[in-house]
Amino acid sequence: MANKLPIEKKVTVISSLAEGASIRSIERMTGVNRNTIMSLGLRVGEGCESIMDTKMVSLPCRNIEVDEIWGFIGKKQKNVRSRDSRTLGDVWTWIALDADTKLIPAYLVGHRDRYHARRFMGDLAGRLANRVQLSSDAMNAYPEAVDHGFGSDVDYGQIVKTYSVTNLAKEAAARYSPAEVVEVERKIIQGDPLVARISTSHVEKQNHTLRMHCRRLSRLTNAFSKKLPNFKAAVALNFAYYNFCKSHGAIRMTPAQAAGVESSQWTVAELVERCGES
Repeated sequence: MANKLPIEKKVTVISSLAEGASIRSIERMTGVNRNTIMSLGLRVGEGCESIMDTKMVSLPCRNIEVDEIWGFIGKKQKNVRSRDSRTLGDVWTWIALDADTKLIPAYLVGHRDRYHARRFMGDLAGRLANRVQLSSDAMNAYPEAVDHGFGSDVDYGQIVKTYSVTNLAKEAAARYSPAEVVEVERKIIQGDPLVARISTSHVEKQNHTLRMHCRRLSRLTNAFSKKLPNFKAAVALNFAYYNFCKSHGAIRMTPAQAAGVESSQWTVAELVERCGES
């Protein structure tokens, strides 16, 4: 049915998904059946994943920040049973952000472990044209993953945060308000990074933007993904929309324009058409 939708309807549906509307609210606003919305979102999301993979190459970025954001598929990890699908439970999205152009050059959906840290860093390193300064939090998997992906061709530092004892009893995925930070240390891990520029502030703000624009990642939402492919498609749509269609207030253009990936701002119609939905 989605293939029979006029392009104007498709653009309205994709615009709404990219701006954080739920599937049922889009159904009420547009009259498009929810199954058609999900099918269209899945196809466009897969197209966006291909666009990101094709366009994010030989990037001139210089100052990269990385972080991970928590979500879940079907149910939270504590509720997963042995008979459930292995795709259910907690899922993490690894995100890289260029602090200067605000571009997202790479991301990865998976688990928060050493294997996915290595995959993420390997993919990120292969998309950059220059030696970069890299900043991350103090997750133990990062130093080895950075060495695996970049070798010696990186200036790497970590932000080490000490949190208030009252917040340490809660799991990271259970916090719905920021933990109180009592101390921040900038630590040089590799190379010669500028200490003043070791930061994760920009990518942490991107995490907030992602939660606002991707309904599946909103806190306390009932719109969470039931299947992993739908979650991956929603995240890919969000990042493609962010990079190519959404003008960033700080730079007054899209991140793709600021990084020289594109010469003009895409409309949502262009994004939909480039995903094969003409």
